[in-house]
Amino acid sequence: MSYVTEQILESLREARVRKGFSQRELSARSGVPQSHISKIESGGVDLRISSLIALARVLDLELLVAPKKSVPAIKSIIRSSQGAYHNGPNNNGINDEAEQMSPAYQLGEDDDD
Repeated sequence: MSYVTEQILESLREARVRKGFSQRELSARSGVPQSHISKIESGGVDLRISSLIALARVLDLELLVAPKKSVPAIKSIIRSSQGAYHNGPNNNGINDEAEQMSPAYQLGEDDDD
């Protein structure tokens, strides 16, 4: 399994847990079978776009394709919308957790094709 795929799967699992949904509840809300959600989260099956969209909608996530030049602006908006400010030890006003967040998928420098 690729690193990018692992990031997507982890993002889905974390969003499910944050929402307080069991796999069974997510299944009932999304129409994706619970056994398939289990396999998706464990990396045991390839994630189809249709399943990804169904799960993302229920988890209040949005999938989009954005121009590479817009990624810094998008990351900034995400950080500010999450209320990522604190008075922590790094004293720069940005929450360490938000600072470490990365998009579930991002094209590499040589993936311009």
